[in-house]
Amino acid sequence: MDFLYVKALHVIFVVTWFAGLFYIIRLFIYHVEAEKKPQPDKKILQTQFKLMSKRLWYIITWPSAILASFFAFWMLYKNPYYLSEPWMHVKLAFVFALYFYHYSCQRIYKQLQNDVIRYSALQLRIWNEVATLILFAVVFLVTLKSAINWVWGVVGIVLFGVVLMLAIRLYKKIREKKSWEKAEKEVLKKTDKTSTEDN
Repeated sequence: MDFLYVKALHVIFVVTWFAGLFYIIRLFIYHVEAEKKPQPDKKILQTQFKLMSKRLWYIITWPSAILASFFAFWMLYKNPYYLSEPWMHVKLAFVFALYFYHYSCQRIYKQLQNDVIRYSALQLRIWNEVATLILFAVVFLVTLKSAINWVWGVVGIVLFGVVLMLAIRLYKKIREKKSWEKAEKEVLKKTDKTSTEDN
């Protein structure tokens, strides 16, 4: 098979792999948030999220990870000179980090399938951004193909990570404020209703 076809297939499966990793954490977050719902809502929601997670994990995410890796190894086999490039060594380090991230998601997946919740929704939101950082790092490395520019890339990724963390905290505060305002309105409605009935 022509090298460019192998490269195209590698890129396609990297994209679907990351799509699976991004969405699986969202499902984990919804699953954890459903824990606070009253019955039978909690059971219905968590059963649905378990099913969605199972399909996503084993039909899209795992096959994509395997195929992306297969075509990556094929590319290296056809062009071993890549392994002599410094930027490729850094990229491979991030790929190993991605495998570790995938394995960690596998553990969380199994825990939730067995109704074991060990992480809060906020912790999972922060964990979700790790894949984003890896994606940014790999794309910049492959595009720039420079170990020197990598220094600036690291600075950019760290700053991006800080911005993401601040955005997550801001989002949490906004959600809490909206929940508080909604609860306040409910109390006011009940108070008004009681006052009307008394009159």
